[in-house]
Amino acid sequence: MEVLESSDGNRPATDSAVGNLAAEHKTGQGLGCPGPVVLSDLGGRLQKPYWWLTLVVAGVTSLTGAQYVRAGAKVRPVDSGVLRQIDSARRETWHWEGVMGRGPTQSSRSERRLEDVTYRRWVLSLWLRRAAWARRHPQHPPHLRDWLCIHSYEGGWRDDTGNGYYGGLQMDMGFQRTYAPWLLRKKGTANHWTPLEQIWVAERARESGRGFYPWPNTARACGLI
Repeated sequence: MEVLESSDGNRPATDSAVGNLAAEHKTGQGLGCPGPVVLSDLGGRLQKPYWWLTLVVAGVTSLTGAQYVRAGAKVRPVDSGVLRQIDSARRETWHWEGVMGRGPTQSSRSERRLEDVTYRRWVLSLWLRRAAWARRHPQHPPHLRDWLCIHSYEGGWRDDTGNGYYGGLQMDMGFQRTYAPWLLRKKGTANHWTPLEQIWVAERARESGRGFYPWPNTARACGLI
């Protein structure tokens, strides 16, 4: 059974028109023919006076079959654009979910296996909505005022002073490896992260039970400990 992307809405049914069209071409009925039209083996005579339709059916069937083979071997350019957009929206969703400490939204990547254009556009719409939510939600991290107060005593968001501490909340390497290893691998040290990314990583440390104690002096100056 094919595993499909899931959402709260309904998924459009997979198009079966290709199979129906192939069957029509085989019988000749799809072009309005009364039935199979064939050439006789006896002296080139025709069994039915529809010889010209035979040539039309043969030509159309040949062209259509070639198109189906090409479609199966290589994704059509229009579909390639849709697939790239799906991949981009999925990556953005997963990025912000990771920043906030959420598990990534599951994906079966069924759009890679099902070539239905309508279904692929539905999957694109689904991931665009998820990406939009993932962008909006991190804009208001918990304890934002507290983190901005600590930042005002610590340093600039891009600071790398050479003392082993990085960014606007002065995170050392051990802190970064513990609470944001994937960001460290992807972007480097905290001074290369956005301010929101730095704040969310600090918030994840606070939620883990460490509170504001990794910043003892500045947190005390802000009245947080």
